[in-house]
Amino acid sequence: MSKKRVLFITQEMDPYTALGEISDFVRKLPQKTVEKGFEIRVLMPKFGSINERRHRLHEVVRLSGMNIIVDDEDYPLIIKVASLPGARLQVYFLDNEEFFKRKFIFRDKDEKLYEDNEDRMVFFCKGALETVKKFGWAPDIVHCHGWMASLVPLYLKTAYKSEPLFQDSKVITSVYNNSVKNVFSEDFITKASINDLEKEDLVAFDGADGISLINGAAAFSDALIVGSEGNEDPVIEAAQAEGKPVLEHQSPESYLSAYVNFYKSLLEKEETVS
Repeated sequence: MSKKRVLFITQEMDPYTALGEISDFVRKLPQKTVEKGFEIRVLMPKFGSINERRHRLHEVVRLSGMNIIVDDEDYPLIIKVASLPGARLQVYFLDNEEFFKRKFIFRDKDEKLYEDNEDRMVFFCKGALETVKKFGWAPDIVHCHGWMASLVPLYLKTAYKSEPLFQDSKVITSVYNNSVKNVFSEDFITKASINDLEKEDLVAFDGADGISLINGAAAFSDALIVGSEGNEDPVIEAAQAEGKPVLEHQSPESYLSAYVNFYKSLLEKEETVS
């Protein structure tokens, strides 16, 4: 029997970034998942703050060379890889000079959010799925971490729904306290409408007070995990009301095993339905 596959798409991961709790979660979780018999891949942005020499990144030529369209402009996608220290795992980095070759990550030196964060997110989310297509690697579970991965559930359920690699994938979004809210421009919906998507396809992202990334991500996810302690985002209760599986916040001592068991329960449920 072949191993089940989990794809982690994350905006951050220790030791490459150390922005907050997501970095720590995603550092430990893949290793635990492998130990429990899963096959995994990890994809994240290659921010300019990541030291390539120290972390021994190198380009994967066979995966590089694609162009990703964002707002009618072509941007080259470069794929790099590094081995996670002490874990026998490889992490794949999506790089582009225009979007990621800068000293800071989401905010400039004055703590102001970069105006092109929405463009960077579209590039990353579409680029991640195109990279997996190049792998030729069909994930059973796609687990999204951080606001920068918020478009992945939408794309998997719409623009990529006919792609054979993703047809059986279950999508999980972790809900954290550090979601970006109401900071994107009126052009966000247009920019995110890749592959002939219509504005109506993104209506879940259009909240009462502006763009709500977590609302959109949750709407297109098969399940949610409460990643932050004390998080009471309304999307959690809404998902429960719809009958979607929701894993409540777990203690530091139990979350690794709880996450893996949650993966297994989703896959067992899918096999029962099938």
